[in-house]
Amino acid sequence: MSIVKEIVEDFVNESKTLIGELIDLLEGIEGDFSLVQKLADYGNNVDRIMGGAKNLALMASSPDHALHMISDYAALCKAVGYKASQITDNEQFYDVCVALLLDATETLNTLLDNIDQEGAVLRETIPQAFIERLRWVSHQFSEAYSISVGTGSAPQKLKQSDIDDLLKKLGL
Repeated sequence: MSIVKEIVEDFVNESKTLIGELIDLLEGIEGDFSLVQKLADYGNNVDRIMGGAKNLALMASSPDHALHMISDYAALCKAVGYKASQITDNEQFYDVCVALLLDATETLNTLLDNIDQEGAVLRETIPQAFIERLRWVSHQFSEAYSISVGTGSAPQKLKQSDIDDLLKKLGL
C-alpha cells in the first residue's frame, strides 16, 4: 500500500502550522524561567506531529521513508520538552533546553520540507553539533524526570538508553 500524496500534504501543512506555534511558544518563553511549565505544551504539540507521522508511516512502502524519521525525531523533541518542563532549580539549563528545542523545531521543519526524500538523505540535514548538544542535554536529566506530564497515569520514564536507541534508530 502506498501513501496517498494528498494525505501526506495535509499532514505536512498541519505540521507546519504546529511548528509555527511551537516556535512562537519557545520564543515567548525564552529567557523566562518562570514559564518553564510551558514546555509541557511544547511536548503536547510536538506529540501531535509525532503521532501523525507514526500513523502515516504505517502505510509507507519503505522502512526508510521520511515519515519514520520524522516520527522518531519528534519523539526526541517531545521527550526533551516534557523533561525540561520539570526543571525546578537550574535556570541556565532551562535556557539551554529552550535553545536546543528552537534548533530542533527548525530542523523538524526542514525534515517536513524534504518529506519526499529517503531517510538516509534527511539524516544529512541534521548537524552533528546538534546531535552532540542533544546527547549532552539528555545526559543532564536524571531518571526522576518523566517523559509525560499530567496524564493522570503513572509517569513514563525515559532512560538514557531509550534516548540513545532513538538516536540510533534515526541513524545519528
